[in-house]
Amino acid sequence: MQKQPSPPETTLRNRPWLRRLWAMLPLLSLIVLVGIIFIMNSWINSQGEIIKAQKRDTPVGVKAPTNVVALELVPGPIRQQISLPGVVRPWVELTVVAEVRGKIVAKKVTEGQKVRSGDVLALIDPRDYQNAYNSARAAWRAASSTHERIAALFQDQLATRSQLDDALAGLETTRANMDTAALNLARCTIKSPMDGLVDRVHIENGQFMNDADPVADILQIDRVKVEVSIPESDVDAVRRVDRFTVRIEALGGSLFEGRQHYLAKSSQTLARSYRLEVAVDNPAGEILPGMFTRVEIVKYQVDNGLAVPLFSLVNTKGAQAVYLADNGVARLTPVKTGIQEGWQVQVTHGLHPGEKVIVVGQKDVKDGGPVQILRTVHDPKELER
Repeated sequence: MQKQPSPPETTLRNRPWLRRLWAMLPLLSLIVLVGIIFIMNSWINSQGEIIKAQKRDTPVGVKAPTNVVALELVPGPIRQQISLPGVVRPWVELTVVAEVRGKIVAKKVTEGQKVRSGDVLALIDPRDYQNAYNSARAAWRAASSTHERIAALFQDQLATRSQLDDALAGLETTRANMDTAALNLARCTIKSPMDGLVDRVHIENGQFMNDADPVADILQIDRVKVEVSIPESDVDAVRRVDRFTVRIEALGGSLFEGRQHYLAKSSQTLARSYRLEVAVDNPAGEILPGMFTRVEIVKYQVDNGLAVPLFSLVNTKGAQAVYLADNGVARLTPVKTGIQEGWQVQVTHGLHPGEKVIVVGQKDVKDGGPVQILRTVHDPKELER
């Protein structure tokens, strides 16, 4: 069987001009490659001529300006602060307990309920205590009658002083017994001693209570305390601070203002830390006990200070300095620094408002060298953008 030619071979056989073009394809590729090389070589030569022209225009011994970014000094507030962890505590946490024995006949509150001072939390069966009070009151009435009769006889000199004294003692004893019985009867009604929120109820109807058995836990959280451990090294600065900023991540990073309530006078641990209590108003009750916080404490503040980035400082012979951009020339200027806020540091001596500090490119310049400012910022935070 005769072998049939493939379609490309058939096409080339039927079209001679296409066969000649296919044969010349390697030569055409070589020509294109040579053309590309020639064009690139011409571009490189032209760039070289430009560089040579720039060198001819630049005077001998003169260095080309260094491109830099400068910070124009503007006075503003500078703070030295620390951020410490804290935990929220209720302003008052109280466990109400039973003061008399008996069975719970009425549970009056539920967990989460708001109560005011004097509201009834529970009732203990009062019948035994009512009987005791009635008996004590009857004894007091009898003693009172006896005392009145003996006193009248004593006035008529028909009773002795000793009899009168015994009658008075009996009257006072029965009066005390009646008061005690009345107090125990009143204690059958268990009341809230303060305004607050019922956090937990420990009783159920029908439960028998002994003295000091817990009835309910009540929290006062319309104002809360944030407890923070202050390192010994920061105690002196913190005791002079009255206002604090409290951040609570559990509430979406919300910020609250706090006031110093109490700074402990004795250390808590071997680490020599001191407990600081910060009072925070919580009228909506959104801050809950146990939440973790970050307390921002401003130790020192300068209202109108000059600050530069830490990385703009250079060390010269053991001293700190910065480079100023002065009419196209870098000037090395010694400075003295103060407090630090994040990556910014206060400059206390050596600089003045309006001067331009080189903050980018300072490592490539020398004192007296030419510089070209590509960008000027007025706030160090602009460098973060």
